[in-house]
Amino acid sequence: MNKKTIKIGTRGSQLALFQAKLTQKELHEKFPKITVEIVVIKTKGDKILDVALSKIGDKGLFTKEIENALLANEVDIAVHSLKDLPTTLPEGLTLGAVLKRGEFRDALVSKDGRKLNELTENDVIATSSLRRKAGLLRFNKNFNIIDIRGNVNTRIQKMEEGYCDAMIMAAAGLQRLDLDKYITEIVHPETIIPAASQGIIAIESRADDAATNELLAAINHVPSWNAGEAERGFLRAIEGGCQVPVGCYSQINGDTITLTGFVASVDGTAFLTETETGLVSNSRATGEKLAQKLIERGAAKILDGIRKQ
Repeated sequence: MNKKTIKIGTRGSQLALFQAKLTQKELHEKFPKITVEIVVIKTKGDKILDVALSKIGDKGLFTKEIENALLANEVDIAVHSLKDLPTTLPEGLTLGAVLKRGEFRDALVSKDGRKLNELTENDVIATSSLRRKAGLLRFNKNFNIIDIRGNVNTRIQKMEEGYCDAMIMAAAGLQRLDLDKYITEIVHPETIIPAASQGIIAIESRADDAATNELLAAINHVPSWNAGEAERGFLRAIEGGCQVPVGCYSQINGDTITLTGFVASVDGTAFLTETETGLVSNSRATGEKLAQKLIERGAAKILDGIRKQ
């Protein structure tokens, strides 16, 4: 082991820094003699805040600049939310490890404490996600939904200033920032199916950096890795991302993994969902089989229609 310093590349948001510091802590605990530094890098997604994610494309939106720094040897590892990481990584990079998964479900944050079934078409609900929008409209086709961008704290401030009456956000982000008090309700995953890999922190590295990858193997959380592999296998096969309403989540029981996934139209009127069970040891293939089930039922036609709009 010849590593003396590890540089972590990360975005500069409060949540991104929390994830980087958690990675730093895990490495310090396992390897106390190694210095772990954090390097903040601004991404395209951080710079464009006035356009909906679905309109600016999602391929590497929150990761590309950090990956470029990794490839240029300016940092040794990159820490991301796994759901932001494209399913096909740039040549020379690999997924080195993941940390233990947090809450995988979405949360409702409402200004006056009302739950989802208490909101009406007179309320304004904000989300940056077409996946969440489709789920909300399936729940109530008359909901008034608007886009919202910005980090977690910015969104909460916007709501409190009257921009909206409620928001749907990743519960894990709120919990990691000790903002649990704002969570009105954890949304049942059958109501709004979560994003693939939601709640998992990913650590990306250079494929040929054996010393760093050896360190990362020591902090990898295997059950979360297997869940991520299954869900990313599904996402890759279905060719989904932030631009389309697609999601899935997995449940591990012993040596089996069960995935539930969906594909929908943006307005939620077309909605396909399926479940697939397989061995944890072959979790990626289970995700791919789930995708194939949905494709056979017409998922590709729905997604093609959305991309042409």
